[in-house]
Amino acid sequence: MYEPHHTRPIPSARFALRIMLHGAVALCIVAFSLLIGIAGYMATEQMGLLDAFLNSSMLLGGMGPVKTEGLSPEGKLFAGCYALYAGLVFIAVMSIMLAPVVHRIMHRYHWDEKHD
Repeated sequence: MYEPHHTRPIPSARFALRIMLHGAVALCIVAFSLLIGIAGYMATEQMGLLDAFLNSSMLLGGMGPVKTEGLSPEGKLFAGCYALYAGLVFIAVMSIMLAPVVHRIMHRYHWDEKHD
């Protein structure tokens, strides 16, 4: 996916484009995950759109759900599964965003101008 260690690191403009591409992929994952959470809360707890959005976004952001009392058994099951899913999404999105930066640092560290 990235250039091999024996080639010159890509120019800053292409690196910025790579960062934007990774950001777009991460944004799509977050948006899709938010839609899953909204749909789940609306289906299991009959929450309105804004309440479902609030609970989903708080879980996805790592803050925890806003409404925890009075949930139905189905809602509790959904909230627990969605919280586990949200934790994995957080790790995946951070990995997607950090991968080009870490690669560029490692590439610059290991690249030798003699081979170019």
